[in-house]
Amino acid sequence: MIIISGKDISKAYGTDIIFEDVCFGIEKGDRVGIVGANGTGKSTLLGIIAGDVEATSGDLYIRSDVNIGYLRQQNHFEGSGTVREEAEKSLKRFFDMEKKLETLQLAIADHESESFEKDLEEYTRLMEEYEQKGGYTYKSELGAMLMHMGFDAEAQNKEISKLSGGERTRLALSCLLLSKPDILILDEPTNHLDLHMLEWLESYLDGYRGTLMVVSHDRYFLDKITNRIFDLGGGTLDAYTGNYSEFLVKREERLEVMRREYEKQQAEIARQEEMIRRFRQHGTEHLAKRAASREKRLAMLEIKEKPKLKQSKMKLNFEADFKSGGEVLEAEDLSKSYGDRKLFDHTGLLLRKGERVCIIGDNGIGKTTLLKILMGLEKPDDGYLRTGYNVEFGYYDQGQLLLDENETVLGEMKNAYHLYTDTEMRSLLGRFLFTGDDVFKQVRDLSGGEKAKLSLLKLMLSGANTLILDEPTNHLDIESKEVVEEALMEFEGTMLIVSHDRYLLNLIPDRILELTEHGLVEYKGKFDYYLEKSGRGVAAGEGPDAGKPGRTADEELELTRKLVTDSEARRKAGKQQEAEQRRRERRAEAAEQRIHELECEIADIQDEMSLPENSTDVAWMREKSETLAALEAEVSKLYDEWMLLQEM
Repeated sequence: MIIISGKDISKAYGTDIIFEDVCFGIEKGDRVGIVGANGTGKSTLLGIIAGDVEATSGDLYIRSDVNIGYLRQQNHFEGSGTVREEAEKSLKRFFDMEKKLETLQLAIADHESESFEKDLEEYTRLMEEYEQKGGYTYKSELGAMLMHMGFDAEAQNKEISKLSGGERTRLALSCLLLSKPDILILDEPTNHLDLHMLEWLESYLDGYRGTLMVVSHDRYFLDKITNRIFDLGGGTLDAYTGNYSEFLVKREERLEVMRREYEKQQAEIARQEEMIRRFRQHGTEHLAKRAASREKRLAMLEIKEKPKLKQSKMKLNFEADFKSGGEVLEAEDLSKSYGDRKLFDHTGLLLRKGERVCIIGDNGIGKTTLLKILMGLEKPDDGYLRTGYNVEFGYYDQGQLLLDENETVLGEMKNAYHLYTDTEMRSLLGRFLFTGDDVFKQVRDLSGGEKAKLSLLKLMLSGANTLILDEPTNHLDIESKEVVEEALMEFEGTMLIVSHDRYLLNLIPDRILELTEHGLVEYKGKFDYYLEKSGRGVAAGEGPDAGKPGRTADEELELTRKLVTDSEARRKAGKQQEAEQRRRERRAEAAEQRIHELECEIADIQDEMSLPENSTDVAWMREKSETLAALEAEVSKLYDEWMLLQEM
């Protein structure tokens, strides 16, 4: 059942076309992930569907009996109040039902009332609805939801005006999930969530029975919760079935098919044009008609578009100017508190040259603070710290606080690396997709992704042999994340990375360190190994297929037999088609070869007939003319056969 559809949806700002003639359909229960590079219009499309943005043209249909819940990237709360008070607004439906139940309870207390039977019937119906919708559990669900989103009992009493940007996003997501809309539209819901929150959200959405649309750059998240992918880019939208990993395979296959079809058609057009030229060259009426017919059909042919190349990627590589000693960092019994709030204590670390180590942990546990302590940017309350010989740190700050907001892009880079000429620096900025007048943008006006790229460029030029990276893939689109990961994989120096990007955590580290209140817990492997050893992997019977009715052994056997039979039949039919196609191709090649031989023979005879010494031999000329006519007739017949084979 289609509940949302778009036909020829376009959006432009002046002459800047974001996307054009986009068409899609979404059925009830679909779980759609929208992917694409930054700036392709993903958030704009969500805004159009949610009613926040007006399309330039096109038709949008949304079923009238569904309600939409929309999580924006930036969430604003009106008025004042605490976290819990704001969350309770999402439960107004229960408060209204309770108020009505109280009114009805008073009414049915009077058994002599004329409306007693009617009120009793309404009270019974409303009680059943209240129970079915979770009236007896919503208060505990509210508390659990806020706890999972990082709001403990103390934080639930925090004033909204004092919340950080990340806390506002988590509160907005909590309110939205509590409201239980028919259609969930989520724009980057995984921003500001730690690993525990991400896992809980994935589990929650796995049980959500409504329709889901989500924009996310979290590939692991998209793999877990989507069954369709909309690929938005180049002004168009392509839809795929399956999760993100399946989409990658199918997109590559589709692009390869398109490339082959385009090249095949171009080769066929060239061949037809050559045939037309050769038909006209013979000068016979029959072949001239054939040439005109082929020309007409060629003019009516729908030319396939050349497959678009992938969007330009930034070019990133890290190279150390010099090597460090064998031991890069050593820390023992580090502790840090702010007032009465303890972040961590008894924290120790030994980082060796060439190691790739990732640090994970809950939000607020002090991961960023630990990085700053290790680099000497902040002092611990207690503990021992030693930096090794010849160690040069390169620091990526997730908040981009090291950038000067009042500078231009070019000015920021020139201030840091003043030995480069403007031309050299603009060339380097071009590698990071800052082209033309982009280099004169104020840093304050850059998007999160653009600031991230600028910080990565500064880091690349630093020549550091030890990279300290705090959430290096935040704000980047998926293709840019892949570029960063590839550059890190090729880097021969030492890396210490704080991240909750589970794709990166499954690719980069030699070991993972989980930061807790009582220090670092080591896992000598990647993220999947961490899940296994920490006991946080999906337990048996808890996956998305848990609880679904299974088949009997006989049904499984019958299904297997049917699949094998169908597969064998398709295989035989395919082989027969391939054999027939090969026979046609061989006959066409033989015809072409014979045409070539006859045309060479015709050309030789025409050359001989044009010689002056042969022009007076009337009998010889008559004989050659008859031979020439016979050869041209055979050529014409072979062309007819060749064209028939091409059309089969």
